[in-house]
Amino acid sequence: MAYHEPVLLFESVDGLNVKPDGIYVDVTFGGGGHSREILSRLNDQGRLFAFDQDADAQENAPEDDRFTLIPQNFRHLGKFLRFYGLRRVDGILADLGVSSHQFDSDARGFSIRFDSKLDMRMDQGAEVSALNVVNEYDEERLASILFQYGELRNSRALAREIAKVRKEKEIRTSFQLRDAISRHLPRQKQNKILAQVFQAIRIEVNGEMEVLKEFLLQAADVISPGGRLSVISYHSLEDRLVKRYINNGVFEGEPEKDFYGNISRPFKRVGKLIIPSEKEIARNNRARSAKLRVAERIEQQTD
Repeated sequence: MAYHEPVLLFESVDGLNVKPDGIYVDVTFGGGGHSREILSRLNDQGRLFAFDQDADAQENAPEDDRFTLIPQNFRHLGKFLRFYGLRRVDGILADLGVSSHQFDSDARGFSIRFDSKLDMRMDQGAEVSALNVVNEYDEERLASILFQYGELRNSRALAREIAKVRKEKEIRTSFQLRDAISRHLPRQKQNKILAQVFQAIRIEVNGEMEVLKEFLLQAADVISPGGRLSVISYHSLEDRLVKRYINNGVFEGEPEKDFYGNISRPFKRVGKLIIPSEKEIARNNRARSAKLRVAERIEQQTD
């Protein structure tokens, strides 16, 4: 819990409708809170696999014969489950948020609170860091990222300012980035805008939108009919993808329909959108933007 306090812990695991002898996957292991709760509901025949590409998170792995930690990005879900001889699982949980440990580490560059080297890589072995994005992306591409992933209306002005400053000197730290765009940071909105800028860069560095799409498509392939998908998202971009895929089976455009006009989709929604209680938000402020969606794999003839 010191590493990361799990958000919507019981609600998200309840959503999996855990069978004691089932096989489950936690694709965002982090501090291990959700994984430990799943393990507490399994008997000796149950198994849990977890994914996490962050070396710090891997140190939290419990010593449990029923547990296997896969040190990879969960975009490789299907491949590594096959490696372990698994074609189907009974449920998958995904908590898409950045862990408290990553935000609280002054060496990782995720937070606007520290004057850290621009990094933001969840996988420390990845080639592209925030330093590359801020200093090497052309102005047009940078503006596009800030608009698309940060939902910043003044993305062009921000990108122009960054490009201007980095011509004189490389922008190496989070405070240098803040200072570079300071004239576009009104005091009453400074933290909000900075958070949006950092979010946009982090999403680009880690390819988070592409990873989420790849994961959802693979989840449909590996979850058994009647099995559950439980996903916690933290910003509208993620939640929109999850909601649309659950409801329509596609991320954009018109959903596929059969001869009778029925939407062809792999999942059906279970219950309503779940958000944290006021009590949980008071205890853990980082839970305030969390949204939990649960879906069940539909039995289909193509399976």
